[in-house]
Amino acid sequence: MHDMDRVRRFIITLIVATIVLTSVAAIITPLSVGAGNTTKTAAVTSSTVRVGNASTAAVKTPPTVGAAGWHPETVDSAGNVGDGNSLQLTSAGWPAISYLDRTNGTLKYTYKDASGWHTQVVDTGGVGMYNSLQLTPAGWPAISYYDGTNWTLKYAYKDAGGWHTETVDSGGNVGSDTSLQLTPAGWPAISYHDVGNGTLKYTYKDASGWHTQVVDTGGTGTGPRNVGRYTSLQLTSSGWPAISYYDWMNDALKYTYKDASGWHNQLVDNSGFVGGYTSLQLTPAGWPAISYYDYINGVLKYTYKDAPGWHIQTVDSAGRVGACTSLALTPTGWPAISYYDVTNGTLKYTYKDASGWHNQVVDTGGVGQYTSLQLTSSGWPAISYCDNTNWTLKYAYKSPA
Repeated sequence: MHDMDRVRRFIITLIVATIVLTSVAAIITPLSVGAGNTTKTAAVTSSTVRVGNASTAAVKTPPTVGAAGWHPETVDSAGNVGDGNSLQLTSAGWPAISYLDRTNGTLKYTYKDASGWHTQVVDTGGVGMYNSLQLTPAGWPAISYYDGTNWTLKYAYKDAGGWHTETVDSGGNVGSDTSLQLTPAGWPAISYHDVGNGTLKYTYKDASGWHTQVVDTGGTGTGPRNVGRYTSLQLTSSGWPAISYYDWMNDALKYTYKDASGWHNQLVDNSGFVGGYTSLQLTPAGWPAISYYDYINGVLKYTYKDAPGWHIQTVDSAGRVGACTSLALTPTGWPAISYYDVTNGTLKYTYKDASGWHNQVVDTGGVGQYTSLQLTSSGWPAISYCDNTNWTLKYAYKSPA
C-alpha cells in the first residue's frame, strides 16, 4: 500500500471510530428524560452489533421546526427501542413498522389503525438488527433481519396462523444490512452482507426453497474484502434484482443488477469516502436512483442514471448531514429523502421538483437516526425514526398545513 493510501485509510478510520464511539457514549450514559429528570440507562445485549451509527455526543440547540404540517408521535418507549426500523404503509394508508428492541434483544412489529398502535414481539434471543419490512399482497407483514446471537440471516412472515420464523443463511457470520422485497406472487428476495467473507449476497425463495448467490466479492485475494454494507434492494418490473451498496475497501458507492446474462457490478461514486446508508429506488422507466452519505464532506448526496450515465448531486451540506437516508420516488419520478442531521440532532426531509431541492426540518431534540420513508397515495411523506435522546420509536407524517 502506498504512503498516501495509508494516510487516507487512517483518516477514514478516525472518522468511523469517532462516529462509533460517540454512539457508544450515547448508549452507556444515562439520559435525562422528561421534566422529572428521570434517568434511563439503555441496556445493550451482548449480541448487539452497532456499526456505522451516525449519532453525535453533543447535540447543539436544535433549530425551530420550520416545516408546517408535520405530525410527530412516539410509538414505543418501552426500553431502548426504535433503531433499525423499517416502514411500510398499508393499502389504506396506515403505518406498519418493524424495529429492534435493544433492551430485550427482540424483533418487534407494530401497526396502526383507527384504534391506535398495536405492538407485537416477532422473535427473541438477540435478534432484530438490520431489519427490513414489506407487506404481502394480502397485507401481511414479512421481515428480513440479522440474528446477532447465531450470526445468521433470518426471515419472518405472518399469516392467519401467526408469526413464522426461519433461518435463511447460516454459513458463517452472515445476514447484516438486509434489504427485503417481495415478488408479485409474494415470494421473498433479500440482499445482505456476508460479514465473515466481506461479500455482498442475494437470496430468493420459490416453491423449491431458498436460492443464495454471491454477488460481489470485492475483487481477487484472500480474506474479508468488505463489500456489501448498507444494501438496498429493488426488483425490476420483470422481477430481476437491483442493489445499491457500499464498498468499504474502495470507499465507494456501487450498484449492481442482474439479467439473463448474470450480475453487472458498477462503480457509481468513488470521490472520497462515500456510499454509506444507501437507499435505492427505480424510476418508472426502470433507471436506478440512490440517496447516500458522503462521510468525508458530511453531506447528503443523490445520484440517478439515464442513457448518458450517472448524474451525482449534493442535496444538503448545511453542517454534517445526510446519514441514515431513505429514498422514495413520486409517481412521476421526483425524489424525496428522509435523513439525519448529525450537527443539530434533527430529522430532516427533502424533496425535489422542477425548481430544485426543498429541505425541511421535521423533528428536533436529538432525533432522526435510522429513518425510513414512504409516500402516501396522495404523495405526502411518512417517516419512522429513532429518538436517539430518549431511545424511543417515533413516527411522523405530513398533511396539508
